[in-house]
Amino acid sequence: MTTCDVCSTQTNMPYHCKHCGGTFCAEHRLPENHDCPGLEDWGDPEGVFDSGFDESVTTGSGSTTSSSRSTLDRLKPDTGPGGVLGYFRGNMTYVFLILMAVTFFAQELFKAFFVEFKQVPGGIITTTPEAWDLYHTIFTLQPGNPEYVWTWFTSIFAHGGVSHIVVNGIVIFFFGRLVEQYIGSRDFTLLFLGSGVLAGLGQIAIMSIQGNLAPVLGASGAALAIMGVLTVLNPDLRVYLYFIFPIPIWMLTIGLVAINVLGIFGTGGQGVANVAHLVGLAIGLIYGRRVQSQIRVPNQLQFGGGPGGPGGPGGPGRRRGPF
Repeated sequence: MTTCDVCSTQTNMPYHCKHCGGTFCAEHRLPENHDCPGLEDWGDPEGVFDSGFDESVTTGSGSTTSSSRSTLDRLKPDTGPGGVLGYFRGNMTYVFLILMAVTFFAQELFKAFFVEFKQVPGGIITTTPEAWDLYHTIFTLQPGNPEYVWTWFTSIFAHGGVSHIVVNGIVIFFFGRLVEQYIGSRDFTLLFLGSGVLAGLGQIAIMSIQGNLAPVLGASGAALAIMGVLTVLNPDLRVYLYFIFPIPIWMLTIGLVAINVLGIFGTGGQGVANVAHLVGLAIGLIYGRRVQSQIRVPNQLQFGGGPGGPGGPGGPGRRRGPF
């Protein structure tokens, strides 16, 4: 059976698009339903019907339209099934999880080979301050150095410990796949990176006002943005905690808001980026509201999948949106 390039549904009657070369199910066979690059040519008869035999056709200004168009097409990233970037379409959740794992491994290697610590009566200190400073310059977003633009992104994938990356990874793995399927990999990528950057910058802005120079790292802001999107799209979405306890996602979201608000006022755990969490969640809620009328979502989510396969109860349903 053939798999649809958009929703990954297996179909016995695939449709092959002559414009982009993709293979699609009945729902996504039309060019406008799979973001076909050929849509850009529908308003131009030459673009639709040009046979390619005469490359000398010019406009009134003397420019060669077919040549210009072919040049622009070559410059565009190829996200079709045959292109290199096509492998990322529908898989950005896994790409981000892999980047998180690779970055965390790089952090541990750096500390193992270049940073030394020792126990003192007041706690643990480093005996290699230059290496420790370099570590933070690479992996963490620092209130004292917001101009280190690369750390806006590296800090999203870096984490402070095993439990930190595991918790964020679980949230992104289960909820991220759903959001990516419905808004498309391109918009999911922008949501993930954009919310992660803004959450981190929001956190260090508050910390700078407070005089706190502790570094910030982690994908929690992006993870909370993903949850915010789902909360708006389907507030009654049932999440089966531990495969047993059903809880609506709106209740889980409200609980997280309460925990982080209490944390800001000093009644929560220390070392938690509460502002980053709330900024990420706010971005997700705003974005979810923006696309709410365009998206359909399942009414329940069971960690580990559910009966009926993709699209069935507990399954991921069908993907929406272009790459």
